[in-house]
Amino acid sequence: MTIRVVLAEDQAMVRGALVALLELEEDIRVVGQAASGEEAWELLRSRAVDVLVTDIEMPGLDGLALATRVKEAGLPCKVVVLTTFARPGYLRRALDAGAAAYLLKDAPAEQLAAALRKVREGGVVVAPELAVEAWAEANPLSEREREVLRLAGEGMSGPAIADALSLSPGTVRNYLSDAIGKLGAGNRVEAYRLARDKGWV
Repeated sequence: MTIRVVLAEDQAMVRGALVALLELEEDIRVVGQAASGEEAWELLRSRAVDVLVTDIEMPGLDGLALATRVKEAGLPCKVVVLTTFARPGYLRRALDAGAAAYLLKDAPAEQLAAALRKVREGGVVVAPELAVEAWAEANPLSEREREVLRLAGEGMSGPAIADALSLSPGTVRNYLSDAIGKLGAGNRVEAYRLARDKGWV
């Protein structure tokens, strides 16, 4: 049975190389390519797809948000995250978002094809170097703290964050203060960088 794949990757050269590698497999067919999460979402809604292979960092809708959207919409395709980020926090977030596999881009090409076959059959595949490490350090931030810190890290001011999340400026300050304290950071910029490096925001 042919595995129909949509590939979401914003770097054209990487995307082309992945398509070429997958097309070498007799039982895998790339039925769509996307340079962004939104583009991938439109492809998933317009054709029959068995597996979505997606990068994490893409313009607009990123790979984790795309995986969450696929899960919430109840689409039948499986999600494989293929990334350069060997970070346990990202792995945890990907699995929480419903991803069936988390692979690193520097893995051998045959591992990707094998992973597609395994998730198509209902299995889960995790890069071995991340599997043990992933649950070693829990994310100390609450969902709201993550949200506020992420927006602050993107350069939004306290009042703008308050507007965006329908919170009072005082509440936003409290969330930021709590997040900074939990991470042992000196300020919001440092806190965001620390949390991002661990894949917590």
